[in-house]
Amino acid sequence: MLLIDSSEFAGRKQRTFGVLCLAVALLSAGLLVFSQTKALAWDEGFHLVAAFLITTGKTPYLDFCFPQTPLNAYWNAAWMRIFGESWRGVHAVTALLTSGAIFLTADFLYAEVRVPRWRLAAALTAALFVGLNRTVVDFGTVAQAYGMCLLLLVAAFRLTIRAAEVASPLDSAAAGLLAGAAANCSLLTAPACPVLLLWALVYQRTGSRIAKTAAFLGGALIPSLPVLWLLVQSPQVTWFNLAGYHAFYRRVKWEGATLHDFEVMVSWIQSAQGLFLGLLAIAGLVSLKSSPRSQRAKFYLAGWLSVALSLEAAVAHPTFAQYFVFTVPFLSMLAAIGFYSVLSRLGLREKPLRAVSVLGVLLALSLAKSLDDERDEITWPDFEKIAQNVDEVAPASTTLWADPHVYFLLSRVPPSGMEFPASHKVEIAAAQAAPLHILPQSELERQVKAGRFGAIETCDDDTETIKALGLPSLYQDQAEVSDCAIYWNWKK
Repeated sequence: MLLIDSSEFAGRKQRTFGVLCLAVALLSAGLLVFSQTKALAWDEGFHLVAAFLITTGKTPYLDFCFPQTPLNAYWNAAWMRIFGESWRGVHAVTALLTSGAIFLTADFLYAEVRVPRWRLAAALTAALFVGLNRTVVDFGTVAQAYGMCLLLLVAAFRLTIRAAEVASPLDSAAAGLLAGAAANCSLLTAPACPVLLLWALVYQRTGSRIAKTAAFLGGALIPSLPVLWLLVQSPQVTWFNLAGYHAFYRRVKWEGATLHDFEVMVSWIQSAQGLFLGLLAIAGLVSLKSSPRSQRAKFYLAGWLSVALSLEAAVAHPTFAQYFVFTVPFLSMLAAIGFYSVLSRLGLREKPLRAVSVLGVLLALSLAKSLDDERDEITWPDFEKIAQNVDEVAPASTTLWADPHVYFLLSRVPPSGMEFPASHKVEIAAAQAAPLHILPQSELERQVKAGRFGAIETCDDDTETIKALGLPSLYQDQAEVSDCAIYWNWKK
C-alpha cells in the first residue's frame, strides 16, 4: 500500500522535491495573474471598505456594521498601509496565502507517501486538485478570508499531527493559535478547532494530554481577544454582528432561500471537478484500511475536517458553493491516495507521472472551460472605469450611494449605514438601528426621495429597492458604464 514503510524511503530528495516546488510555483504564478486580471467577488467590496475604514481609525461593529469576525479585515488594512489602498496588493497577498496552502497540502503527501516512485506523483496530484480547483481559483485570490483561512487550516492540521508526536506542548499551542486565527477570519472554519483538539487527545503519543489541551485552548483564545474586548465595550452591537444578523436577518426578503440552499447542496453533481474529487476521496478512505494505524489516522483527520467544515457550510442558510472551499485541501489529500488506489486496480501504477500529467491536463481544461464561460463577468478594471465616471459627476463633497467597490476605489467613507449593503433589509426602529449603524430600506427610500444623495451608482438595478424608487424620475442625468447605472443631478 502507498503508506506502508519502505526501506527505500529516504526523506525529501533534492531533485524530486525541487520538481514539486517548481509545480507549486507555476500554480502560484497562475493564481497571481488571475488575481490581478479577472478575480472579483461581489462580497469582497464591503470587506475592502471595512479594511479601508480601519485605516481611517474606525473600529468594526462600534463604528460600522460588519457581520464577520474581523481579523482578516485588520490583515487587509495592514497591507493597505504598506501597498496603499489598492485591491491589487490585497489580491496578490491573498493569492500567495492560497499558494502556501497548496504547498503545505502537497508537502504533506510528499512526507507521508512511502512508495518512492509515487511520492512525487501523489504530492503533485494533491497540488493539482487544489491549485486547479475552480472555487479555489475564484475565491482564493480575492480580499475575503478564503485564502487566509485555507493556509491557516492546513498549517493547523500539520501542526496538530506534529504535536501528537512530540512531548512539548508548543506545537499544540501553535496549532490552536492558527485554528483560532482561522475562526477569527471566518466563522465557517470554527469547527476545525474541536476536531483538531479531539483528534490530538485520541492519538496523543507522548507528553501530557492536560498540558497540550491547555496549550491548544490557550493558543486558540489569543486571536479571539480583540473580539472579546469589543464584546465588553458593546455587548449588544458586537453580538448583533457576530450572531444576531446571521440568525435572524440573512434570509429576510429572500423567498427562494431554501430552494437556493438545496441547489447549492446538489451542485457538486453537476461539477466534473467536484464529483471527481469527492469520488477519489472516498476511494482513498476505503483504501486506507490496510495502512498502519499511525499513518491512517492522519488521513482520517483530513476526512473528519472535511465532514465538519461541510456541515458548517451546509447550515449557514443561505449557503453558497464557496463556503465549501475549505474542504478542498483535505479532500485532495484523500483523493491523492484514491488516485493511486484506482490506478493500482487498473494495473497502471507503474508510470505515475504519466498518469498525473493526464490528470493535470484534464483539470486544467476543465478550469479553462469554466473560466471562459464567465469571461463577460464584471471585473475590477470595469469598476475602475465606473468609479472614474462617478468621480467626474459626484465630487468628494457629494453624498454618494454606491456599490462598496466604488466607495473603496474612490477612497470615500460611506454614509453611516451604507457600509454593508445587505443591512438595508434589517427593518428595525430608528433607536435600535442607530447604534448598529443600520439604515433600514424604508428609511433609505425616504432619504433618496428627499434628495439626500447627490448621486447614485448601482450595478444591481433590478432589486426591489431600485425599482420602487424609480431613479430615472428623480435625477436629471443618467449614464450606463459596464452594465452599471449612474444617476446624478437630483430634480429638486
